[in-house]
Amino acid sequence: MYKVSVDEVKITLIGSDLAEEGLEFVYRGELEDCEGCRMHKVCNNLTPRKSYRITGIRNSNILPCNVHHNGVCAVEVVDSPVMVLIDAKKAILNSEITMDFICPEIGCDNYEKCFPEGIVESGKYLVTRIVDSEKKSCERGKNLKCVELIPK
Repeated sequence: MYKVSVDEVKITLIGSDLAEEGLEFVYRGELEDCEGCRMHKVCNNLTPRKSYRITGIRNSNILPCNVHHNGVCAVEVVDSPVMVLIDAKKAILNSEITMDFICPEIGCDNYEKCFPEGIVESGKYLVTRIVDSEKKSCERGKNLKCVELIPK
């Protein structure tokens, strides 16, 4: 299993109702209601469309927020692993891959598994686990394998 170093932990603010250790979420980006808020930079210090997991609650201070009606609190987050189908030839444990969204088969049964939420296009990822050694086929004739990826 991939170990997270202390350097990879980020501090951000999240709705106090959502602040639970182990919660995984995809950061969607800044909202209009955030403009002018003094906490703007702390709340929006994550990468949009990337998946994160809360590893700790910093304190019990609840700060007012225009978006979260019950306020926000500080949490520690790390990049969250994402399960994805990739070309079986690239499914090599501990290898680095770049995720390119080049498949035109949007209606394919595997499309959401090949390009799941939390994966950033052209992002570099480390293959941390081969989830399923059984190959899956796709509409384009490729052999796919399910792997766990973590951002590099």
